[in-house]
Amino acid sequence: MSVRDAVDPWEALRGLPMGQRIELSDGRGGVFVGSVVPRHELSGERILILKLESGYNVGVRIGAEASYRLLEPTPTPERRAEPRSPAEGGPHAAGRWITLLATGGTIASRIDYETGGVRPVREEREILAFYPDLGKSGRVRIVPVFDRLSEDFVPADWATLAEKVVDAFRDGAEGIVIPHGTDTLGFTAAALSFLVRDLPGPVVLVGAQRSPDRPSSDGSSNLAAAAAVARDRRIGEVVVVMHAGLSDTRFAIHRGTWVRKMHSSRRDAFESRNGPVLGEVENGEVHLSGPVRSAAAGPARAELPLDDRAGLLWFYPGLDPHRAEEFVRPLRGVILAGTGLGHVALRHLGWIRAATVRGILVGMTTQCLAGDSDPYVYATGRDLLRAGVLYLGDLLPETAYAKLVWALGRSNDPAEVTRLMREDQVGESPGRHPARGEPA
Repeated sequence: MSVRDAVDPWEALRGLPMGQRIELSDGRGGVFVGSVVPRHELSGERILILKLESGYNVGVRIGAEASYRLLEPTPTPERRAEPRSPAEGGPHAAGRWITLLATGGTIASRIDYETGGVRPVREEREILAFYPDLGKSGRVRIVPVFDRLSEDFVPADWATLAEKVVDAFRDGAEGIVIPHGTDTLGFTAAALSFLVRDLPGPVVLVGAQRSPDRPSSDGSSNLAAAAAVARDRRIGEVVVVMHAGLSDTRFAIHRGTWVRKMHSSRRDAFESRNGPVLGEVENGEVHLSGPVRSAAAGPARAELPLDDRAGLLWFYPGLDPHRAEEFVRPLRGVILAGTGLGHVALRHLGWIRAATVRGILVGMTTQCLAGDSDPYVYATGRDLLRAGVLYLGDLLPETAYAKLVWALGRSNDPAEVTRLMREDQVGESPGRHPARGEPA
């Protein structure tokens, strides 16, 4: 039965509880079925916001001709049958498990049917209920670690994650999955690559580009692919698993030190740079094709502590040498993201020389997304080399920064830090890689 306010239907509609399902007729031919959610602060006058059954939100202007009827509530994820915790047994109780270290981000969030917004999922039962396919291929243990956006991560959080990875392997996990916000996922993947060693199984970072209120959300499929990789005992390194293209069934496996987010919103935003993908997941099957590091006998260990007295400085036309010098002054090392083959304006040579004389490591990478930095092609590079700059080949700037934070934690001796930075540690720079389009 339709409900119409005798004077103004807006007064009745605006008083409905959040989450109430209704069928709304706007009186102009439009009919909408959905749940009432809070109005946005920028919503216009007399606009009712509904979350449609497709997952999208719609704003409907309520005129005097509008009418609605109340519907039964939509079952929410909390009303699903709760899967058993690994501690309680179940169909995979006799097998080994993977551990999911929850850190936050889009992939670890869901629609709040009371508010219509997105909130993080934290508890083991809630995560398993929200991603019911996660435990289909074996047991999963959930360990909440952080609840934060990826841009809020700091190096100390990398150390915490490294310790949690070691703890999980020590407790018997065959692999680790780390759901993580995508914006700084590349930094964390690179850092963990240096921090966790002798891995007896994979450490798989995974994210989502689309929030769960969108029908195109990729969180569930990405997580299922990451879980498949985490159970693959051929892999003993840190990798990133995300969509490989427009297909809903193909996912790329990227080395943690080669991967970069290349698009702000596409599901296949992540690419391997200066090296091939290590493999793919197709319809749940893991296919390895690249130079994968084999699983070690273990036990896994964390190379700590870190030293965050490191910086990443992006050169740009007009960068003032005095500003650069002030930025570097309190640090033990800095990574310069230079132009082309690894250049900065020669007016920066003064502070660079002074820094290297004081024992501050100045490492050079390139802003280009493929190819080496090289000091021997142009005179500028040779001048920088003579000033004490350490050229780091084709390392991505974020990988070089993460490696520097690790290396500074290993030694107080500038010569030893330089040696650690120069040498390949975990397959991050095993040799020059061809640029895209260049023959291998």
